[in-house]
Amino acid sequence: MTLFQATLFTSIFLIAFGAHFLWHGMRSAASVQAFPRSRVAAYILLGTAAAWFLYKITQLGPADFGQYKNLLFGVFLVVAVGSFIYVPDFLAVRGLAALILLTAGTLLNAAYMELPATRLFLVTFVYVAIVAALILGSNPYKLRDFFEWLYNKEARPRIFGGVFAAYGLLLLGVALTY
Repeated sequence: MTLFQATLFTSIFLIAFGAHFLWHGMRSAASVQAFPRSRVAAYILLGTAAAWFLYKITQLGPADFGQYKNLLFGVFLVVAVGSFIYVPDFLAVRGLAALILLTAGTLLNAAYMELPATRLFLVTFVYVAIVAALILGSNPYKLRDFFEWLYNKEARPRIFGGVFAAYGLLLLGVALTY
């Protein structure tokens, strides 16, 4: 993936994400607040993250514990399946956090060793997303608490969406200047 593609796709995602909150505002409260404990979202997000991670394990070379990749694959497959059985609470949030971390690796690889100083707009967002994913992965209930705070006042969801949409527009402008 090129830096242009990474910045463009990230900007489109941020604009769409922000537009959802801008457009729906308080009307999205019930569905958004149901997300952290959603079984369907857990299967989709954690399933996708587990499949992506297991694929990455199959691509390990000798310098990256490649001689143990079959053992690692088996252990992580058992952990992924066991998560659905033994730790089903807030699994959608953990799956989202895992997907954010895996996507961050791809986006940072696209920006690695690139000259434009404007790549820093993408990289800054990615590092903020990594910190958020680490916090949510270790404390998934904080997303539930955040949603309660977000929908406590009428203007907050629209401001939240506006910030994301504005940063998405900034990234779109940056992508088009490469």
